[in-house]
Amino acid sequence: MIRLVGIFTSLCCTLLPPRRYLLTMQRFLTRIVSRLWLSEPVAAAMTTETQLHEQGRRRMVVGLGNPGMEGTRHSVGMAVVSALAARLCLGKCWSGDRQLCGEVVVADARRLVLLRPRVLMNVNGVAVAKAASKYGVQPEDILLVHDELDKPLGKVGIKHGGSARGHNGVRSCMDCLRTDVMPRLRVGIGRPAGKTSVEHHVMGRFFAEEWKILDYVLVQSVDILMSQLGNQEEKCSSSSSSAGGR
Repeated sequence: MIRLVGIFTSLCCTLLPPRRYLLTMQRFLTRIVSRLWLSEPVAAAMTTETQLHEQGRRRMVVGLGNPGMEGTRHSVGMAVVSALAARLCLGKCWSGDRQLCGEVVVADARRLVLLRPRVLMNVNGVAVAKAASKYGVQPEDILLVHDELDKPLGKVGIKHGGSARGHNGVRSCMDCLRTDVMPRLRVGIGRPAGKTSVEHHVMGRFFAEEWKILDYVLVQSVDILMSQLGNQEEKCSSSSSSAGGR
């Protein structure tokens, strides 16, 4: 299946029709591949959902990106989630899961799952949907971390669901989860300067002078994630208390 995705992506990159037709074709093929991939049996894991809700809702933080392209702008989401794992003293706890097509850290004490997909950005949603199914995580409890062209490097912000705003990884997650409610941490990478194409810009590595800013961004992003996770935990606790008081 991974090879099939690669073939489709290569075809979309080498064909020469007008750009709007190319993008439409790419999205159509990606959606088909994602649906076929998700037709594989993963639903059985959802039998544990009731138990998970009794123990407290699990949350999942996902770093969107391309496998093997760590250090590039398009994979900055993965760098943020790796930094979050390190902050939580879980940096050495990553394990590969072939069923999920990703690398995961499961922190049962925190009711938290961290995920780094190991499939192409355009089909990251497959790994996210599989992990959500396996661990019983609801879409509203999945926090996506991804690069954002419309924010300059050094700026980050939370978006509470809604449009993918042209981001293929987010769109894949929306297609596979059949919803757009997932909150997102958008990490600015800025738009390319001069005649540099967007594709070359996002797939390129950060320049040496950008690394000092990126170090600050990683700290700032992890601080925001920790705050979001804390706030969500408080909401869950408040909901449980209210339900128990009825």
